[in-house]
Parts: sequence; structure tokens; C-alpha cells
Amino acid sequence: MLSIVNGSSTIPLIAGSSDLVNDALNFYTNVLGLIEHSKTNDTVYLSNDGVQVIVAITLDETKGNSAQEVSKRREEILSKLNIVDWRSLDTTYVLKVEKLVDLVEQLKTFNYNVQITPNELYPNEVYCVDPLGYILGFTACDEPLTVVPPLQKARPRIDSSKLDSTLMSTTASVAKNDFDAGSAAANFPSRRNIAVMTSGGDAPGMNAAVRAVVRAAVFRGCKAFAIKEGYEGLVRGGEKYITEMKWQDVRGFLSDGGTNIGTARCMEFKEREGRLKGCRHLIEAGIDGLIVCGGDGSLTGADLFRSEWPSLISELRERKEITEEQYERHKHLYICGMVGSIDNDMATTDSTIGCYSALERICRAVDYIDATANSHSRAFVVEVMGRHCGWLALMAGIATSADYILIPEKPASSHDWQDQMTTIVKNHRAAGKRKTIVIVAEGAITIDLKPISSEDVKDVLVDRLGLDTRITTLGHVQRGGSAVSFDRILATLQGVEAVKAVLDLTPDTPSPLIAIDENQVVRRPLVEAVKITKSVAQAIAERDFEKAMSLRDSEFKEHLANFMAMNSACHDKPVLPVEKRKKIAIINIGAPAGGMNSATYAMATYCMSQGHTPYAIHNGFAGLSRHESVKSIEWIDIEGWNSVGGSNIGTNRQTPAETDIGMVAHYFEKYQFDGLIIVGGFEAFVSLNQLEQARSMYPAFRIPMVLIPATISNNVPGTEYSLGADTCLNALMDYCDIIKQSASATRGRAFVIEVQGGNSGYIATFSALVSGAQASYVPEEGIHLQQLEMDISSLREGFAVDKDLTKAGKLIIKSSNASSVLTPQVLADIINAESKGEFDTKTAIPGHVQQGGLPSPIDRTRADRFAIKAVQFIEEHADIMEPVRYTLDFPHDEPKYADTATVLGVKSSHLKFTSIRRLFDFETELKRRMPKKVFWSKIRDIADDLVGRTRYRTT
Repeated sequence: MLSIVNGSSTIPLIAGSSDLVNDALNFYTNVLGLIEHSKTNDTVYLSNDGVQVIVAITLDETKGNSAQEVSKRREEILSKLNIVDWRSLDTTYVLKVEKLVDLVEQLKTFNYNVQITPNELYPNEVYCVDPLGYILGFTACDEPLTVVPPLQKARPRIDSSKLDSTLMSTTASVAKNDFDAGSAAANFPSRRNIAVMTSGGDAPGMNAAVRAVVRAAVFRGCKAFAIKEGYEGLVRGGEKYITEMKWQDVRGFLSDGGTNIGTARCMEFKEREGRLKGCRHLIEAGIDGLIVCGGDGSLTGADLFRSEWPSLISELRERKEITEEQYERHKHLYICGMVGSIDNDMATTDSTIGCYSALERICRAVDYIDATANSHSRAFVVEVMGRHCGWLALMAGIATSADYILIPEKPASSHDWQDQMTTIVKNHRAAGKRKTIVIVAEGAITIDLKPISSEDVKDVLVDRLGLDTRITTLGHVQRGGSAVSFDRILATLQGVEAVKAVLDLTPDTPSPLIAIDENQVVRRPLVEAVKITKSVAQAIAERDFEKAMSLRDSEFKEHLANFMAMNSACHDKPVLPVEKRKKIAIINIGAPAGGMNSATYAMATYCMSQGHTPYAIHNGFAGLSRHESVKSIEWIDIEGWNSVGGSNIGTNRQTPAETDIGMVAHYFEKYQFDGLIIVGGFEAFVSLNQLEQARSMYPAFRIPMVLIPATISNNVPGTEYSLGADTCLNALMDYCDIIKQSASATRGRAFVIEVQGGNSGYIATFSALVSGAQASYVPEEGIHLQQLEMDISSLREGFAVDKDLTKAGKLIIKSSNASSVLTPQVLADIINAESKGEFDTKTAIPGHVQQGGLPSPIDRTRADRFAIKAVQFIEEHADIMEPVRYTLDFPHDEPKYADTATVLGVKSSHLKFTSIRRLFDFETELKRRMPKKVFWSKIRDIADDLVGRTRYRTT
């Protein structure tokens, strides 16, 4: 109910005509729920039941505005919507209400434009223009200048039958223009109107970037806009092309391919007159921040636009196309760039949005082609995109074990590449390989800059080797489809960071590029990144290929060297002399994970190229101790393993101590292993510790030993990434997309999905991020009943808001160990009981589907990199152990010996070796099978913020 603050309070309103009086009465009674209290000749008094606030509407044709004047005033106020704070325009009457979100819905139902402070996600104050032209405000505060905490993140169901005089609770007062914004925006440095644009070639993940920008902007108290059709929409302007985006407008964007706001090439924007139009249209829309997601051309245009902005806006003022007020408000434009490109050709960033999705399309196509090529003993030439960058061709060549690749960064003469390719293919065929795959980047050239076409490659294979050869040009298939999990994660994190960057920018700050470096989202100077990127193409055009390669990142060069080494395994002379060659074994421990076979393949082929003898220990330590399951690896035996899931050499969870560590040592001694590579999860971690601890008793273990983490749980200490995690996330992402589609088809349905991960919430957290789940529960936090209650309330509100909308399915992700009591079915039953019939909840458990089928390209290429690094580590440290290998008094605690038993992990984007002794003793929670520090905790906050989830905090 309305109540009185500081004595009686009456809101005096003056109408200039009887029609306006009737309009006002209709608004205050039907919309706000007041009732007529009393009436005199010229004045109608409205109040609530308790007569705690009075609205007096007086008819006075001399003092009141006419209908035309009210209309003009109304248009003037609405023209400043989201540009100027309405509270600064005039005295504003503010009423306190209990259900502010309900009122917003009611006002919108009656087509009243509202200005919400600080944002729609956390509505604290709401303002509208009444039928008489007065600015009327509503607040959820007990006092007009009070800042209330955010309690609601989504608009709940509106039952108009209950909107009566009890809607409002306390009285009216006057809010001045010094009102301080509160709630979500209170801690943010500034509030700007931010537009997002996708430009250039489309890339999977652009929609995830748009979603992140829109929701991060709204969350931070800003208005979000989408500029449709790229720079073309900026030049054309108007509401058709520059549209305000609300929280719900980006629902379902995560799983959509391409870009839903469109992209187009625009020649007009390349001219100053086109940029002048774009400047005017941004000012008209009230936009002062612009985030551009595109390639180097799009980002070059964005930076040029910002550099010209002062002169553009000055010219518009001189032409009288903008007002002085608009000029003062928009003197500065703040621009930020994100790279959306499937070629991964932008300098200063490790990955671009869309590149790994395109790589996945290529690998999947080559996997299919591989089967038919093997069936007919054919050769296939596969053409992939990459005009100036061979990243896609290189990575696809590694991931699919292609016989040969042609990329623009490493050309050869016309005769050399033909001779090299035919020699390699001929030797591979002679070794027993039935198929041939050659991958050609569209920008492949000779050293004389002559293009190498797929037809040229086919002709060589046919004429020189007589192979039945086919050409497959993948074309725009590479751009299509939904983004893979990596690109959804990258685009989301970069979109959130881009909004932060725009808010942090000052007129003197250079435009930033949001990049990923060392596994961290960072800001780089946009101009510098574009300059280096363009210099690569220039170096290639000038035939300075050494410079072009030097401008690529070190990982690109490392991958190229690895591909060449693995590709020469069966035909080139070994690199190392006989006395340097070693016997190196590989073993899989723990549950199967995507990339295990890739690691075996890379380890074996690299060993062969170096001259080492690779061994596979089958079925783990149990297989070794019980059955002596050791076998040397032959090249033809592992052909094609790079793209096979699971573990072809077998795996189990038993550690050496659980089988027979003495027998394990016996077989190590029998086969004279000089190094050991263990691929697996936490059981492998424990196994390495046991072997290292047993060195004093068993000299056979005094060899370099390396653990390559491989588990979908990603819970191995010493690394931020384990093989199999990406494959698992992709499998879960596809599963969640399908489940969400099912939930959307049935109105008002939610699914509780239980995922694996042991005591690690990594999989649950990231699957929630890539699927847009409403909530996720992880073992690190457990499930608090207060949190569950808040999440159920949020679900009810969400379904009420999404009523009659498409893509309205909801997901809740639960890690299996988050709670042993609150199982998925129990959670579903509780939610159903509390939903009050407004929606229903079911369960879905993917189980071992999470291990994935074919390993993802990321797991394949990282496994290759890990395995080769592990072999190189053994090469470098084998001689260290020789002097003490058979001594009675083994110096166990000396660091140089202890450090030869190590975990190879990803720390940032670098590979880092960390001794098992240090990790096991200081960085591990053994009972929980977890590292002591969790690196992904901040991701949980981002995932929750982007779905409007309120977190329960225990402290």
C-alpha cells in the first residue's frame, strides 16, 4: 500500500483539457491501480485504499498544457531516452513500490516507454512520462536516495488481475537530478551506450560474442545496441539497422552459427562521406562505445573511424546536422576490437574467434574422406581456406596425419614441392599405407609466388604415381555450423572483457584489441596488431618468407617442425647417432580420454624420426605385471591413430603399488627402458609419485619419467588443461544443445543434467558457460538450500518472462559429486514441487557419452605437442641419471634427480615441467584428488552473470 513519508503528500498535476484529464485518470487508475478518493469542480483526487498518497488532477486550460504541447513535450523527453537521464530534465515525482519488476511489465503492456536505472537486469528506479507530460518515477527503496541490493535478475510473471491499489507501498517524494545510481552499476567506472557489430567474413562464435557484449553491457548498467549488417548498417542508420538490444533478445544465440545481426562488405564506409554518415547515425542513437568483431580489414576501419571522429563530429556540427548538446555529449568515441576470423591470421593473439570451429569442420570432413580413400586406396587433395595464413592447413595436417601440406608461409620451388610430395607419398605407400591425403591452403604458392592449385597437386599424384586421385574443396562449409566449445568460451570471455575495456577507455587511450595470450584474455594495441598482421602478407608478397615465418607466433613454428618430424618417421634417416638413441615406453593409466591415441602416435613417430625405439605397455601397469604386455611400435600399426578416440593400447586405473611394483620394475629392467611417458589422470599422477618414491629400491625407475595429463575431469595438479577435456566439453555441448531443443519444444520444461568430473567442477562450470545453463552446482561449493531456493525462484521468473517465446528451455548442470543426497531425480522432484505447476522438470544423464567419440582437433594437436615435448625432455635428461642409475646410495632428494620425474602441464599457454615431488607434497589435496588451487573459479561468476543468476554467498 501507499504510505506517507514526512507528513501528508499530494502530487499536484494540471491538465489543459478534459480529454487529458480522462487520459490521466485512465493511467493512474487502470495502470497504477489507484482509486478515486474525492472530487471537486475542477480537481479529481486519487489515492490508494489507505489514503496514504494523493494524486490531485486539476483541469486548468490556462496553466495546463494543451494536447499538442503535451505531445511535443513527450516527444522531446522520449527523444532523450537512454541518452540523457530523465531525472535531470525536470522535477520528478517518485513513488515507492513493492513489486518494481511487475510494474515495469505493466507499463510496457500499456505501451509506455520506460527508462530504467541502473539497468533492466537490476531495476532500481523506473521512470515514465504520464499522459500529462509529467515525469513519474518508481523505486524499490525505502527512502528516495537509498540504494537497494539487487534481488531480481529476471522479470517474473505478471498477473494483471492482481495489479490493484496494493501495488504501491509508501509515499511520493521529489527526486532531484543528483540521484546516485545504485545496484549493479554502483561499482562500475562509467555507464555508456555500447553497440556491437560483426563485420567481414562470418565466423562461428560471433553470436556468442554478441550475446556476451549485450548481457555484459546490460549487467553493468549500460544500454546495448546491435548494428546490423556490419558497416553497411552503420552507414544506412535508422532503427532498422541500429537496434537497442534487451537481455532476452540474445536468447539462443550461443548455439546459432554465423552471425544473427548480419555482416556485409561496405565500400561506402571506405570513403569519408560514408564514415560521416556513420558518425551521425551513432550520435542519433546516442551511442558512444563501439565493439567490432571482425578481421583485420574490419578492425582497421574501426580504428580509422575513431581517429577521424573529432573531425567528423565537428563537420556535422558545422553543417547543423547535430545540436551543440549532441556535440558535447559525443565528442569522443570509444572503440574496442575482437577478432572473428576462421583463418587465425591476427597477430598478438593465440586464437581468433571461429578458427577452431573451422578446424573441426575440416578434420571431420577429412576423417570421412579418410574412410573412403582407404576403401578404394585413393588419394584425396583437400583444399582449405587460408589466403595468407596456413594455420588451418597446418593444424588439419597434424590432426589428421595428412601425408603432405602446402601453406603460403613455407613455399618451395615448383620442382621441389613436387619431388618432396611424391617421395613422401611413395614411401608411405611402400610402408603399407592404402590412402593418401594432401591438404592445400587456398593461398599455397611456390617460392616464385606462383599459385599452387588443387588441380596442380592432383596432376602430380596422377602423372608421377598413377594414383586414383580426387579433389575436395571444402569452401564455406568451414564457416558453417554452430561454434565448438572453445570458440563459445573464447567469444564469451572476450565479449565480457570488451565491455570492460570500453568502460575503461579514456579519450587518450589507444583502441584495444581483445586477445588471448598465455591462456589469459588480455588487451593489446589494435593498431599494432593490425600492422603486424598486414606485414605478414607483405613479406610473402616480397618473397621474404623467413620474415613472414618470424612474424608468426612461436607455437605455429613449433607445430610445423613437429609435423615435419612426424611425417618423416618411416622414410628419412634418423636424426640422432646410434649412441644417442633410447628405448622409450608409453603407458595409459585411468579412464579413456580423447587424445590418448594421438599422444601415442606422436610419441612413436617422433621417436622413429629421431632414431629411438618406441614401446607401448598395453592395459596399464596391471597388464605389464601380469602379462608382460610390452610391444615395440611399428609405423604401420599406428597409422590413423591420431583421429581415433579412446585408448588403443588399453588403460586401467590400477597403480604400480596396487598391482606388483616389484614385477613392474623387473620388466622395466628386462626391456632396458631409458624413459617412460605416462598418459592419464589422477591415477597416473599417483603412479608417477609411486615410481619416483621407489627409485631408491628399484634402479629400473631411475630414468626420466613424464606424465601427460589426460582426463575429462581436468583435476591433475600442475596443469590448467588435460587431454580429453575439450573433447568432453564438445560432447556435452552437443548433448546440452539437443536437450535444450527438446525443452524448448515442450513449453515450460527444464532439465537437470548430471555431468562427470569427480571432485572437480571444471566440466560443470564450462559446460554451463557454453550451453547457457541457468545454474551449475559443483563439488567445490556443494548445493546450499538457500541457493537452490533462489535458483528455483529464478526459473519461475524466467519461464514467466519467456512465455510464448521460442528457445525457452532451461538447463541446470549438476556435477555428480556436488551432492550425494540431492541426486538429479531428487533435484527434479524438488523443483517440480516448488514450480507450482508453472513448468516441469526432468533429468538427463549423458554418462560415458562425455568421453566423446572422435577426439577434438584441440586434443589431437595438443596431444602431439605434449608427446613430442615429453620425448625431448627424456632426450635431455637421460644422461643425468646414468651415473647414479645403479649406485647403492641413490641421492633421492637431490633436485636434479628428483626433477626427472615430472608433470608436463599447461601453465598459461606455455608448456611447463613441474616435478612430481613438489606437486605431490605441496600442491595436492590427495583425499579429494584435486589440486589445492582452482584456476577457473572466476569463470563461474561470468557464467552466472550472463544468465542473470544471483549467487548465495556463505561469507
